[in-house]
Amino acid sequence: MIPSEALNGNPSVVACDRALTELRQGRVIALRQAPHTSPLLAAALETADAALIGKLRDCSTAPLVLALTAQRALALGLPASDGAPLLLQLDAALSVESIASLAVDWTLSHWQTILTAARPLTVAADARGSAALSLIKQTRLLPAVLLATPAALPEGPDVLQLTVADVERHGALQLADLQRVSEARVPLRDCEDSRLVLFRDRRNGSEHVAVWVGQPDLAQPIPLRLHSACLTGDLLGSLRCDCGEQLNTGVQRLAEAGGGLLLYLAQEGRGIGLANKLRAYQLQDGGLDTIDADQQLGFKSDERTYDVAAALLRQLNISAVNLLTNSPHKVRELRAAGITVSEIGALPGTPNPHNARYIRTKQDRAGHSRPVEHEQT
Repeated sequence: MIPSEALNGNPSVVACDRALTELRQGRVIALRQAPHTSPLLAAALETADAALIGKLRDCSTAPLVLALTAQRALALGLPASDGAPLLLQLDAALSVESIASLAVDWTLSHWQTILTAARPLTVAADARGSAALSLIKQTRLLPAVLLATPAALPEGPDVLQLTVADVERHGALQLADLQRVSEARVPLRDCEDSRLVLFRDRRNGSEHVAVWVGQPDLAQPIPLRLHSACLTGDLLGSLRCDCGEQLNTGVQRLAEAGGGLLLYLAQEGRGIGLANKLRAYQLQDGGLDTIDADQQLGFKSDERTYDVAAALLRQLNISAVNLLTNSPHKVRELRAAGITVSEIGALPGTPNPHNARYIRTKQDRAGHSRPVEHEQT
């Protein structure tokens, strides 16, 4: 008989892959600090309906706990230390319908009303809560997790079990995780001599595209644009951001340089996903800027990482680049990953009545490059 590990690969990776599906589908997983230690049952708040919450409560030997990111805790006026997640013990008298309503109405006033009697726990550094939130962020669901302490797990395969170490290993990108799947010549409007190469991340199925524009000199630092996917800006021409403009200008600049590389990365909404980006837009319509809106939802100001970008460059045998970006974050991440950034070229967006505040916020709060004309005034 062939061992299952030989068929499916690393069991830690398999467990986390399946855990992401379970959480998206509104099912429960069990997290242990280590094998044979006591488990916590975890469910995504966004996908847990009243029936599931009732079952969690029935099997728990203690009141249910709500795990929140430090950003969401601070937005609610709750204590958060050193960026660690906050664990809130929910009042036993709170109805399951009230708990379920937290996923439907994310406003601070509603949460503060429901959580009036919630008690912050002193075990906020519990690694199982942190691991659960890490998985939830990978699903692009709202970053909040319900936790229950069962007397024992049910027999059989009903509840998927994994450890904190499994989650940590799953989050660490390995070069072999990025599979080169397919490629083809795709003439672009601004450069007909272009080729697309698609890579798939085996950890979560996300797909990233390397776009070769023209014929760059591979003996020199490669002109490079890192572009995170933006459905609203890149495809629909949204005026709320400058992403579509930067994408088009980036391809033009690569073509003008005689050739270069565009890495189109699956990191919608600065890494929070399309659904949460639209939620953030609603908060912005209420007066928040783009960074405060993300943080009120429970996210960091920028959830993107560029380990995938660095790994793609290594697979393409590129070690030095001339980077087209306004973001110092991208420069730091590439250099930290061992990629030489020889030159930096800005890609300033054109302000309009819908995106002027967005562009200004990135400049004032995230350190993005300002247009030369602006610096001279």
